[in-house]
Formats: sequence, structure tokens, C-alpha cells
Amino acid sequence: MRSFTPVTAVRNNTTTSVGPARFGVRRVEVGPPVRAEIIVMPFRSEESSAHEVALGETFPVGEEVWRFADLDMSSLNDWEVTVRRVDEDEVMEPPTGRLWKRARLLPYGELDETGLQSLEAALGVPLPRGYRIWLGRNNGAKPEVAHHVPGVPFALLPSGPLFGLHPEYPPFDLVHAQRQHRDPWLSQDWLVIAEPAGGLLVVSAKSGDESVYFVHEFDLVGPPGPAASAARERKLKSVAWSMPEFVGRLTPMELDHLPPVQIHPSGTFTDPRSSESGQP
Repeated sequence: MRSFTPVTAVRNNTTTSVGPARFGVRRVEVGPPVRAEIIVMPFRSEESSAHEVALGETFPVGEEVWRFADLDMSSLNDWEVTVRRVDEDEVMEPPTGRLWKRARLLPYGELDETGLQSLEAALGVPLPRGYRIWLGRNNGAKPEVAHHVPGVPFALLPSGPLFGLHPEYPPFDLVHAQRQHRDPWLSQDWLVIAEPAGGLLVVSAKSGDESVYFVHEFDLVGPPGPAASAARERKLKSVAWSMPEFVGRLTPMELDHLPPVQIHPSGTFTDPRSSESGQP
């Protein structure tokens, strides 16, 4: 008689032991079809095997048959795969997990190394490495529709994009944003990268910190000065550990009726005031 539960969940970057083997998942794809590459590491063998299966398909585990039963994604890099042993009389339960919706962002173009260095000179601080790479590839980006990070109270709107180098149009310009949005509230240890509805999105200008943070509009009050800035900065909430992870967590709001749109490779510069995107 088996003594283990014939179902287990495997999170990203982990392995899970159940029954005859350890399970890991190398990657998932939202498709369609939804797919996963499942790694099986039997306890009685030193050899592991990889199985690329679509949602609902089965794969062997020793003498048993298991199924890729479900996928639940909170972001591009945070997910959980459910695998279940298939018994002879099993009736497959329909999957109930959530799939990540790709961010619908329209990049404004590119910034070459000269442009990035010019931007850093104007800001007076070096850009965090991950944010610098993203900025070089996109020069900011306009959300096609409202976006959010689930659980964080802000909405990134088409009228309030991720800033880039746009000196000819200050509302979307990263340098102007520091004077307009950072300097009244925060110290120069931070860079404001967007003004979403609900607060500000910022990155650290201090070396070694790649995270993206959110400061709530309720905390953007009080007198100017170092003491008040320090109090506000203690209330910053980390949203993602890097800019790429932030984009991976950024989710369109209520877009089930629209086709998926990916962040395309950046192309030529387009006027940020235009409703059209740049060349992909």
C-alpha cells in the first residue's frame, strides 16, 4: 500500500520529493499550449530524465505514470507546477491555476552607450546595472493599457509611462522626473523611474542595490529636508529585485478579451507623445 500523497507542487528554482523520485521543473511556457520541462530524479537511480509535456499530458516515473496537472503563475519568474500520479480509475480534474499575462509595453527606442553616459552625467549618479541595460534597450516604455503588480497598490497608465531620456518632452523625461517627483520627497540616493497612479516607482542610486521600490502617495507628505526624507525612505516597499524581474511581475489589468502582446526588441526612437509605438 502506498504511503505517500500521489500529488505534489514544484515551485520555480526548487525540487520536491514524493514517492519514487524528486521532481524539478526547468522551465514553463504559457503557450498556447501551456508546456513545462519536468525533471525526474529517481531515488533508486543516479540518472535523471527530462520530459517536455503540455498541460494534461503524462510522463513516466519508474514504473508509474504521472501527469502535468496544473500551472499557477504569479509572475514570469514565480510559479508552481502541480504533478499528479495517474491511477487506473483517474478522472482528470480541470486545471485551475492562473497564467501570467505578458506586459503590454511599447518601448520608445534605444539609448547607445554615449546616450547612457550623457544621462548619468545629467543625473549625477550611475544607473543600476540591470536598469541601465533595460533603459539602453527601451529608453522607457509606454503601457498599452493599465498595468499593476498584484498586491501592490499602483496602476501604471498609458499617460504615465516608464521614463526615458526625452529632454524635448519633460513629462516623460528621467532627468526632469528627479526635479519634479524625487527632490520634493526623497534624497538623491534614489531615482524615480515612473509616476504611476498611487505613488512613485524608484530604484536605488547606491551601488549594489538593483531592486525596484514603490512609495505610496500617502507617504508623499510632510516638510522637505533630510529627516523627513529618511522617514519616507523607511517606508519604501520592494516590488522586485531587479528591473527585468519588475517587468516580469508587471501585469495587464483586466485584459482577458485582448490578445497577448510581448515586449518587442527596441527599435528607432518615437516621439513619446505619439500614440503609436516605435519600430519593434
